[in-house]
Amino acid sequence: MLQPFSRLTLVWEERVSLAKLKEKVITEDGRAVLKIEQEEWKTLPSCLLKLNHLQEWQLHRTGLVKIPQFIGRFQSLIVLDLSRNSIAEIPREIGQLSNLQELILSYNKIKSVPKELSNCVSLERLELAVNRDICDLPHQLSNMKKLYHLDLSMNQFTTFPSVILDMPNLEWLDLGSNKITEIPGDLDRAENLHTLWLQRNEITHLPESIRNLKNLSTLVLTSNKLQDIPACLKDMTELRFVNFRDNPLKLEVTLPPCENPEEEEEQELYGIQFMHAYIQESLSRKENMEGGMLAGAAVNEK
Repeated sequence: MLQPFSRLTLVWEERVSLAKLKEKVITEDGRAVLKIEQEEWKTLPSCLLKLNHLQEWQLHRTGLVKIPQFIGRFQSLIVLDLSRNSIAEIPREIGQLSNLQELILSYNKIKSVPKELSNCVSLERLELAVNRDICDLPHQLSNMKKLYHLDLSMNQFTTFPSVILDMPNLEWLDLGSNKITEIPGDLDRAENLHTLWLQRNEITHLPESIRNLKNLSTLVLTSNKLQDIPACLKDMTELRFVNFRDNPLKLEVTLPPCENPEEEEEQELYGIQFMHAYIQESLSRKENMEGGMLAGAAVNEK
């Protein structure tokens, strides 16, 4: 049991903490935002509950090691941005935030994602980049029907998380800097994808089904193990930006010089023009080879 003096000290400390927190509350875009940057707050005091009207938390570089379990009582939260801290775990209580639209936990020390996150049915944006140890996603995340932006870059995924293909509204996906070796054959189930970042993985080939991603406009595959560029990419009319740099491609293709020097500056090396030139050269060689084989067969028949 706390002694009267200890109790008074505790009450006083809570009042000081609350006053300090209130100073950090600002109004931004019409929202009540708790904004703390580059100050040490390794834990958040329970007196924060008196500010449960907050709609957004922005706590960066505070050394925060834990998301408090009482997070679920902040029912007005729309944005929870705790990037660049030392958080090791996402509490299950996060699932109580039914109005949460953005959860940004990049640059932390998180190792796994709780299935309870799937109860955040309003979530539109989820960023878990640079946690370095996340290697899987619970299948329950398919409940997040509104999610359109997912960043899982710089983690430990060795396989493409299958639940991603069950997120109907996903438009923007970054799986760069993982250890993925294969893209699933039914990738086209993610039919709304328009941006796909797969740089710095160990991908050896692309599935034919990628041609069915009618909205795909950006495809980044730098630093993988691709030996060829599939011909089906030439028919993807929405594709505007690609990058195949630093892959062990079989063919060496040189783009024709631009007549206009300004165009040459804008020409992306290993970009869309390179892709079309590579596919054209690949198809041409294939035709020549098949023609040679047919000619050889005709001579043998004689």
